[in-house]
Amino acid sequence: MLRTFASDLQKKALNYMIKINRFMKYILIILLSILCLNTDIFSQEEISFTMEEAQEYALEHNRQLKNASIDIQKTEASRWQAIASILPQINATVDYANMMGYKMEMPGFNISMPPYGTLSLTTSVSVSASQVIGIQMEKISSKMADLTYEQSELQLIQQVKSLYYSTLVMEETSDLTKRSLDNLNELLQHTLQMVKAGVTEETEANQIAVQVASMEANCNSIDRSLEMLYNSLRLQLGFDADKEIKLTQSIEELLNIDKTLSLLSYDFIMDKNLDYRLLMENIVLAQKQVDIKKWAYAPTINGYHQYSAKKYFSDEATMNMTPPNMVGLTLSIPIFSSGSRYKAVQEAKLDYQQQMNTLADTKESLLIQHRQLCFNLSSAYESFEVQKKNTEVARDVFSNITRKYEKGIASSLDVTDSGTNLLNAQNNYVQSLMDLVEAQLQLEELLNNDNK
Repeated sequence: MLRTFASDLQKKALNYMIKINRFMKYILIILLSILCLNTDIFSQEEISFTMEEAQEYALEHNRQLKNASIDIQKTEASRWQAIASILPQINATVDYANMMGYKMEMPGFNISMPPYGTLSLTTSVSVSASQVIGIQMEKISSKMADLTYEQSELQLIQQVKSLYYSTLVMEETSDLTKRSLDNLNELLQHTLQMVKAGVTEETEANQIAVQVASMEANCNSIDRSLEMLYNSLRLQLGFDADKEIKLTQSIEELLNIDKTLSLLSYDFIMDKNLDYRLLMENIVLAQKQVDIKKWAYAPTINGYHQYSAKKYFSDEATMNMTPPNMVGLTLSIPIFSSGSRYKAVQEAKLDYQQQMNTLADTKESLLIQHRQLCFNLSSAYESFEVQKKNTEVARDVFSNITRKYEKGIASSLDVTDSGTNLLNAQNNYVQSLMDLVEAQLQLEELLNNDNK
């Protein structure tokens, strides 16, 4: 009986342990699922930006700007290569030779040729005017890389600013359009009730239904455009395509009309424009190209010192005729090149003349561009004010026509026309706002006044 009881107890304990193991497995699976879910949620965590924060984040994470920074490092490495070319160069050579027991037979005696090894250290220096000018040219290239990086920074800041504005404007457009769509849907439902009651004809409802369908299509188009803007912003910020971004500032908060119009009073300082500064460096570089071609007529000096140590691997006495030290100096003087050096100088001078002509054109072009951008900003502001008032009037007209329609005073055609006018007014307002922002950004970039 005791044995039976013990056996039953053992079976119950075993079943209990099996259940515990299964329970623990379920717990483990649930914990792993929660962990994976939390990881996914974390990866999709929304990140919020003010415009200034977005600009700073882009400056740190934008991949194209990182490439521009790498270009600076590459030009610096190239400059040090040019400097190293006029500094001493040291090379070591180790030789081993074995004549396989060969003996040189001479009248009256034989000379054995034992195996030997040679260690040679050669120090050489080569200096020419072309190398010196080449170092100067690399320094100019390094400065141009810095200017290009600064230009990339400015362009990135302006691109992020433009995308931030555009996204906010498109979101506001989406909200306005959806509110208009809600109003039309309410009007459509009211009209359908009137049709059922026999107060109005079905064609009235059909006309409004067409307007609703058109407004829905417009809403979908705006949503797709909004997603494209967010994707462009993600690209500039260095985010993945699935990263959620929230813009924390409103268009009213960012749009400072007084600050925008103050750009019209700024003097255009040519030396602050990055395109002009890059072109000036190109002029200096072209002049150095002329110099380097001229110095091709100059001689080149090469000097070297060689130390050699020769070791014979033999017990026999062997005469060593290899000098341990040797110094040499070479002066290479170009005499005749069949006119190739002369034509090279002419070609460099023609390139320099082209750069000077380009500089003169660029000066005039930048001055004209400044005037044009000021004109564009003034015109964009005037258009913005007009379209803003036009939108307010169109909204009031639409509300008034809607109330009259509900009272039976206006027709569905009046509602449709006023709705179309409101939609057009909103689109014109949005376009005028974007034109104003774009004109502001273009003028800021031209002036390079360090305003974000």
